[in-house]
Amino acid sequence: MAELRRQNVRPEVLEENKLRFDAGGHETAAPVAVAVVMTATAAVNFAGADLAQLLTWIFSSLVLLMNAVIVYSNLTAVKSVEAAFRRKDDPELARVEVEPFLQAAEGAFPHWVRAQTYLRNTVVFGGSAVALVAVSLI
Repeated sequence: MAELRRQNVRPEVLEENKLRFDAGGHETAAPVAVAVVMTATAAVNFAGADLAQLLTWIFSSLVLLMNAVIVYSNLTAVKSVEAAFRRKDDPELARVEVEPFLQAAEGAFPHWVRAQTYLRNTVVFGGSAVALVAVSLI
């Protein structure tokens, strides 16, 4: 909010336009759900079930694609937020310099969050690739 004040924009303009830049429940629920599905898929593979390869193809591919979409959305966040602000047709919101605003928001997170993001990407991309190669070789 300090960044908005620095830009001479009232922080309340976000709430007035029903915009939130905080973490919600899906930041925990989605990864936990993916972990449960992938653990179940691994268990099916270890049990040697007939559907194991098909489930691995489906779920590993989906996880790989979902993470790619997340990475893409992070890389294009400035443009996306600028577009969202324009759609609100609020002159005060239109004055927000989005890039420094998002940088300030990112800077408010603990330092370990960036390391956790890199670790998640490594595990998801690497794990999905290994699973897909493994089922291809069977």
